[in-house]
Amino acid sequence: MKECYLYKKLTQNKVQCRTCGHYCLIEDKKTGKCGVRKNENGRLYSLVYGQPCAINIDPIEKKPLYHFLPKTQTLSIATVGCNFTCWACQNWQISQVMGGSDPPQFGEGQTLPAKIVEMAVQNRCPSISYTYTEPTVFLEYALDIMKLAKKAGLENIWVSNGFFSKETFNLILPYLDATNIDLKGFDENFYQKYCGARLQPVLENLKKLKKAGVWLEITTLVIPTLNDSPTTFEKIADFIANELGQDTPWHISRFSPEISWKLQHLPSTPLSILQTAQQIGKEHGLKNVHLGNILV
Repeated sequence: MKECYLYKKLTQNKVQCRTCGHYCLIEDKKTGKCGVRKNENGRLYSLVYGQPCAINIDPIEKKPLYHFLPKTQTLSIATVGCNFTCWACQNWQISQVMGGSDPPQFGEGQTLPAKIVEMAVQNRCPSISYTYTEPTVFLEYALDIMKLAKKAGLENIWVSNGFFSKETFNLILPYLDATNIDLKGFDENFYQKYCGARLQPVLENLKKLKKAGVWLEITTLVIPTLNDSPTTFEKIADFIANELGQDTPWHISRFSPEISWKLQHLPSTPLSILQTAQQIGKEHGLKNVHLGNILV
């Protein structure tokens, strides 16, 4: 276990995690919402440091990033755990596996930060992506890798839900080159019910990333009946155009029920709905609106 970088000690061996927007208050022997940050006798520890559940080499377009280091390969890593509980999660087998005293292991074994960077260099990957699950919940592991990656001349990419704390933002910013953030909808009730989180902190972090000069692309998974209305598309397109800039790419992704966590009863997103969102994006002046998870 690795002692967490961002937490506050409280009375009676309680702690407050300051890694994501939940700011969990955690009693002794308990974990936060993510399930992978545990209070042991008044000290908060990461249960997943050096324990990746996935290490792969992907086309960077898979993140998806279409306008950052295009046509290159990126070394992708993840640990188990997430601070969201998205009903539509497509990686729920590794994001939503907590609940016991310790997270399950997935067979990669201990892989320390220097080894991750070495793997990227050996495979001629110009970047490392912290992806598949939520990098915020494995902050300590990710940050230590990011620092070594920078020294090796590599780029760092976060694929994130954007719900990290201001403290986490300040820690990663000097080492962060690009990010794709899921903007899952534009309604607080949707975020609370279907994601277990809040919208406003995500919006604030998006604006901070853009202002800081981090390359930013946005992804919205369009789920039938839940976030597929023209009104939702209008709000998202308006926010991107006016707060992030019309040059900010927007990826509109198709929902597939067979790989979702809790929404198998819904249909796949009709192509016509995705095309409506794309048209709305273009009407708001967005220069790069891409459809994803579709067969061309």
